[in-house]
Amino acid sequence: MQLAQLNIARTKAAMDEPLMKEFVDNLDPINAIAESSQGFVWRLQDESGDATSIQAFDDPSIIVNMSVWESVEALKGFIFKTHHIRFLKRKSEWFDRLEQANYVLWWVPEGYRPDIEEGKQRLMHLREHGESAYAFSFKHKGDKALEENV
Repeated sequence: MQLAQLNIARTKAAMDEPLMKEFVDNLDPINAIAESSQGFVWRLQDESGDATSIQAFDDPSIIVNMSVWESVEALKGFIFKTHHIRFLKRKSEWFDRLEQANYVLWWVPEGYRPDIEEGKQRLMHLREHGESAYAFSFKHKGDKALEENV
């Protein structure tokens, strides 16, 4: 099994506005770090090479990111042990705080690529029902018990 993740954010301004410039200017370098990270498998992208123009929600200010990793540890390594962490620490400069879960994790068979609708469904399930084998967060640390119950 491999780990899929979807995360969303509500931008404070349109992607082409000055407030978002530093974030936008760093999408390619951060995506390159992800792709070269140990355990990276796949990421959602459009013809521009990122996913910021993919409108998955009615609110056009909500952007999505979705990827697949070999393990929870691999995803955490990218998030917390690369240059990505600098931007994560600054997210309040570009994004509004969401009151509900803004990311979800779930196990997928090796070689499987989830789509946006599946990711949204998993996120909504986590929001409505809490942690489960179907949809979980880092709080569960990708417990093998959860993986086995998929």
